[in-house]
Amino acid sequence: MVVVVPLDAKRERPARSGLQPMLDLVAGDLAAVNEVILRRMDSPVGRIPELAGHLITSGGKRLRPMLTLAAARLCGYEGRQHVLLAACVEFIHTATLLHDDVVDESALRRGSATANALWGNQSSVLVGDFLFSRAFQLMVEAGSLKMLGILAEAAARIAEGEVLQLMTTNDTSTTEDAYLDVIMAKTAPLFAAACRVGAVMAQRPREEEDALMSYGRNLGIAFQLVDDVLDYTARESTLGKSIGDDFREGKITLPVVLAYRRGSDSERAFWHRTVGEVQQTPADLDQALVLLQRHGALSDTLDRARHYGAIARDALLIFPASKVKDALLGVIDFSIERGH
Repeated sequence: MVVVVPLDAKRERPARSGLQPMLDLVAGDLAAVNEVILRRMDSPVGRIPELAGHLITSGGKRLRPMLTLAAARLCGYEGRQHVLLAACVEFIHTATLLHDDVVDESALRRGSATANALWGNQSSVLVGDFLFSRAFQLMVEAGSLKMLGILAEAAARIAEGEVLQLMTTNDTSTTEDAYLDVIMAKTAPLFAAACRVGAVMAQRPREEEDALMSYGRNLGIAFQLVDDVLDYTARESTLGKSIGDDFREGKITLPVVLAYRRGSDSERAFWHRTVGEVQQTPADLDQALVLLQRHGALSDTLDRARHYGAIARDALLIFPASKVKDALLGVIDFSIERGH
């Protein structure tokens, strides 16, 4: 559901933008989530907590579980299920990261060596499967078939998105719509589900459930589009992975789609060689940046991220003003301002 307001309507702005208001708001609950995560990733098979702990404790912001905690509070929930479900969301996210790094053959994540680089692909895949299993155990313990269905559907959609991304890798004919289909399947579903379950556990009206789902979905799309830009522009210490990884791996992201469509025949030949065939020289990344800047591909990708951020902001209009709502609005600004 998207809540539409007139173009001349005054938009609500958070009292403080950024992630800090959210961190302050959910600090206590997030500490409880971390306790659940550490307890549930334990296993007598020593490789499992060793490998899972390497990624889970490596500095991630816990953004998706924070959204679950905040959405529950926004809807007036006062129980403890939100802690279990937030941990479940983080387990799903971590499992997908482990599988992603294997598929992408990534060597660095959040500034540290990836699990597959340290322990190998087989261990990474199997520990990812273990975390998925733990996530489903937590869903069952939460005791709601509806919430189980929402999170299970999100996990399935993420897997579909991974396959869609494989199908577009190296394919310079990928359209903008096709690329958006990838991130609407790969990234957006977990953001949407993380927020939606907050309304479900509080037994709020379907209108609020749909609004939080729209907020999460569009926030997730904006978040991924900014990530696409950061892969070409961020400092490695900020991004937590090697700059240009998407380029080196032949990934088709929106900046490449836009630059390819807008380029000359010779520029398209460059993209076909470097991304389509992954035949690259050390100077090619710099040339890619020149072409991306020449055709406004990075700035236009950020503009699209702002568009989806505006939709996420509008989705929250049905909720009354509160510190929780301000914090959720601030997450939108944080997600987009990372690209500046």
